[in-house]
Amino acid sequence: MKETGIRNGAHGAEEFGLKNLAAIYWNLPDTALVEHAIAKGEGHLVHGGPFCAETGVHTGRSPKDKFVVADQQTEKSVWWEKNGRLTSEKFQLLFDDFIAHAKGKTLFAQDLYGGADPKYRIKVRVYNELAWHSMFIRALLIRPEHAELAHYLPDFTILSLPSFKADPKRHGVRSETIVALDLTRRIILIGGSYYAGEMKKSVFTTLNYYLPANSVMPMHCSANVGPSGDVALFFGLSGTGKTTLSADPKRTLIGDDEHGWGPQGVFNFEGGCYAKCIKLSAEAEPEIYATTQRFGTVLENVIFDPESRICDFDDDSRTENTRAAYPLDFIANASRSGRAGMPKNIVLLTADAFGVMPPIAKLTPAQAMYHFLSGYTAKVAGTEKGLVGVVPEFSTCFAAPFLPRHPSVYGNLLRELISVHEVDCWLVNTGWTGGIYGVGRRMPIKVTRTLLCAALDGSLKSADFRTDPYFGFSVPTHLAGIEPHLLYPQKTWQNKLEFDQTARKLVDMFQKNFVQFEEYVDPDVRAAAPEVRIAAE
Repeated sequence: MKETGIRNGAHGAEEFGLKNLAAIYWNLPDTALVEHAIAKGEGHLVHGGPFCAETGVHTGRSPKDKFVVADQQTEKSVWWEKNGRLTSEKFQLLFDDFIAHAKGKTLFAQDLYGGADPKYRIKVRVYNELAWHSMFIRALLIRPEHAELAHYLPDFTILSLPSFKADPKRHGVRSETIVALDLTRRIILIGGSYYAGEMKKSVFTTLNYYLPANSVMPMHCSANVGPSGDVALFFGLSGTGKTTLSADPKRTLIGDDEHGWGPQGVFNFEGGCYAKCIKLSAEAEPEIYATTQRFGTVLENVIFDPESRICDFDDDSRTENTRAAYPLDFIANASRSGRAGMPKNIVLLTADAFGVMPPIAKLTPAQAMYHFLSGYTAKVAGTEKGLVGVVPEFSTCFAAPFLPRHPSVYGNLLRELISVHEVDCWLVNTGWTGGIYGVGRRMPIKVTRTLLCAALDGSLKSADFRTDPYFGFSVPTHLAGIEPHLLYPQKTWQNKLEFDQTARKLVDMFQKNFVQFEEYVDPDVRAAAPEVRIAAE
């Protein structure tokens, strides 16, 4: 077996069970990986230098094909209502078949870290069938110094073979696509999908399992820090603005997607960013756009002109979920340590396509926990195959697909941290105003940024507030530079009766969704539920 690259010779692929490979390339840099990827026909270089690949049928994650091994360690600790169950025997059969499938193949291995805090990070070794996948995960996780590689011993191992097809009858799974996590043996198997994001989210799921036991809160959020050291966290589902709003040139970016909050403060899980780039423009998002014009960025499913190789970021004919993966240091004002102090502000982002939520609201700790557990946003037609109209999405903790433990574990830990550190909490609607999706307009990004700036610098707290008659949280009545009616959602609608009916409909959705959590929370959190207390203005 041909082996090249820096590695720990005493703990190689054979220790994991991989044998009779054609070759294995260890910890190659981007330059070498791109050469391999192009030689193997995995994609193309496009204008500016990025590598662009297609992911085939899977243009996003396949959460229904994720399974966790049920054993003595996990049986009572995993949230089985939302995690597929796999027996140890089936996992072993799957593992043996993965190993057999790898024989004769060339693999690319990367030794990486998940977590910027040395006390809590895990060492993740990733074996890839595709060179561009190796480049992707190298950009997204944290790269050790070269001197560390010769002595590197993995805590966790990922084997990703997109060409492997699971057998539902033989392996006890749902389809030919499989993401299987054995949290006891610390092995992750990924097959049947060319979507690279499965790897990074598997690492996130792993950290979500282990960290709460160490009093560390794992979070699906972006984070940045101001000149005075004030840290802000931005929770939100895909499309709500986590990456866009945290990439603020006046603040230092800690990370765009996954973080931990521990006794020493906030730390990034990753060493890169994974930004949605549909409708991306240099004018609206200059920092992110610039990364798509340089070598070292990996683009997924982006359409480009075959002759000029210029990308068309407005083209969603392949998928709405076009992506750019790039190292964190491609953002000029990004933190080099990936670490910062205790948060001062928490922002819960929602893209309310029903158009009834205000652009910003101040939350009490109980309201913050309620909305954190609710994890609300709304999907609109075109964002997913077959989706028609507006569909509410409640993804608890803004991370339901990645939660191996019950949401109450994360909710209670977050509430304790908010209380101890006296964190201010805000709900920000980056969705629609003036009507439902298709009638109203998208909340102007300048409005959102102005309101956020006032929240983060503390000036918004001194504004006058009113109580929203539908959701019960506090909404500022005015702020310099903001059209006053935007702060009163019902005033932006021409038909006030339709607004009232739509708002009541959404309130009812919140209440019905939260029934599943009522037995796990205190009375004040249950009382924080949206409720139509008075007639609409």
